[in-house]
Amino acid sequence: MLTGSMVAMVTPMQANGVVDWDALAKLVDYHVEQGTDAIVSVGTTGESATLEHDEHGEVIRRTVEAAQGRIPVIGGTGANATAEAIRLTRVAADAGVSACLLVVPYYNKPTQEGLFQHFSAIAEAVDIPQILYNVPGRTALDMHNDTTVRLSAVANIVGIKDATNDLERGSDLIARCPSDFAIYSGEDGSACQLMLAGGKGTISVTANAAPNLMHRMCEAAVAGDVTVATALDEQLSPLHVAMFLESNPIPAKWAVRQLGLAGEGIRLPLLPLSPEHHDTVRAAMQTAGVL
Repeated sequence: MLTGSMVAMVTPMQANGVVDWDALAKLVDYHVEQGTDAIVSVGTTGESATLEHDEHGEVIRRTVEAAQGRIPVIGGTGANATAEAIRLTRVAADAGVSACLLVVPYYNKPTQEGLFQHFSAIAEAVDIPQILYNVPGRTALDMHNDTTVRLSAVANIVGIKDATNDLERGSDLIARCPSDFAIYSGEDGSACQLMLAGGKGTISVTANAAPNLMHRMCEAAVAGDVTVATALDEQLSPLHVAMFLESNPIPAKWAVRQLGLAGEGIRLPLLPLSPEHHDTVRAAMQTAGVL
């Protein structure tokens, strides 16, 4: 079971939007050095919505290649068409990922039974550990806890990234799902509390800017060390807010640039971080001790 701080890593790009492969390898090395527990490649923060199909698979493949087995890589392979999600999951499995992250289908709004059939079909088609991803703020569809509990019994489905920011719902999943089914936070601001309640880690945007501090906080929280985890989370708290001053990954990519790890590239319709937020993000990074 994967645990701890799993960075939802940005996909570095040049100013013209072309993927910067050298910077990608540099970022992977950085997260290994900083103690990040796993990398999520081509999730929301990795701009999955604007990568072309071939690029999507290539980013995952090159991330696995750069990791060289030093750190687990989770491939973001969700889609709103089941056949496409199966194809992407096969590509990621062939690339050598440790697991795949599958978002709830967006826009077409299937029923709860449709969600169950969608994820069950992917799990049956591709023999690799699969983590569900419920983020209703992005998909306009909420996968109910009852559906997640049903899916927790499906072979290959090993956990869920819960981005509802509802600790009661997260605690309900921890209580009702099998002990070997991992509940991960998808909200940095409440991740510490969910882990202290029994969650196994977080898939984090904040970890792009403060990977070592996130690793230490998650390590303490998963171990149940309330005092240490809470103190570290308080230091991270300004960053949890700053990373969402504009749509993710806009602030995260700006922060990574300040660390000297990537350029300013981001793809339309997203734009670089507005100058009015620069001082706020910089101050949050300083509080976290990374600048």
